[in-house]
Amino acid sequence: MQMFLYQVVEVVLFIIRYLPTVMFIYFLMSWFPGARESKIGQFLARIFEPILEPFRKIIPPIGIFDISSLIAFILFQYAMSVLTNLIQAYVIPMLF
Repeated sequence: MQMFLYQVVEVVLFIIRYLPTVMFIYFLMSWFPGARESKIGQFLARIFEPILEPFRKIIPPIGIFDISSLIAFILFQYAMSVLTNLIQAYVIPMLF
C-alpha cells in the first residue's frame, strides 16, 4: 500500500512540475491562428481559463497586451513550486 501511495504522489508531483510549462504553451497558442480552436487548445482552455478569469477581471489589458496572463503565470508557477516543496517535505516522509 505504501508503494502505491508513493507512486500516486510521484504522479501528482510530475503533473504539478509540468503544469506551468503547459500553461505557457497555452499562452503561445494565441500567437498562431486557429491553434486555440483545435482539440488541444479547447482542452487546455478548459483547464486554464478558470484560473485566468479572476486575473482578467482585476487587471485590464494594456493596449493589445494582456498582462493578467503573465501575472497569473508567475503566481501559478510560484504556487506549484510551494506545493511541490510541501509534498516533498511532509507527505513523502509520512509514507515511510
